[in-house]
Amino acid sequence: MRTNNSKVKNTIISVYFVLILLAVLFATVFRAFSEVTDNPTLTFFIIVFGFVMLLVLVHYISKYFEYDSDGVKVVVINRGLLLSEKYNYRERKLEFEKERLYAFKFRNYIVYKTLTFYLRDSRGRKTKQSFNVTLVPRKKRRYIRQSLSKIIKMNKNKKD
Repeated sequence: MRTNNSKVKNTIISVYFVLILLAVLFATVFRAFSEVTDNPTLTFFIIVFGFVMLLVLVHYISKYFEYDSDGVKVVVINRGLLLSEKYNYRERKLEFEKERLYAFKFRNYIVYKTLTFYLRDSRGRKTKQSFNVTLVPRKKRRYIRQSLSKIIKMNKNKKD
């Protein structure tokens, strides 16, 4: 099974655009924040800090996710959505044989979702790898869960 969240890229670019427009708007109507504090410098830094935090949060959450379980190996890729075509500074790739998977877990935090793979290496040591699946739709996460459950079930049957 192959799936990804490529349709979300335009949405994330729109979110960045809206955040930048709001920052410019708040910078121009800066006097509206005089109720918070009378010091205009402090007001400016509060606004800048708020938008920087929002941009960092969106940047951290917005990742492309690809899952491919066709064939002998499972391939999972996470990479950033912006600037990822030229600079793959945020790319994480995991490629493993299906027999190595012994468990997986989806974790749902408030604004962040992860998929953790629990693997055995050739020496029998256990490792875990986590991937950001925040922007993967619920339906696709369900398909991924079904695919991984099927792999684990096949692995248990081979053991017995």
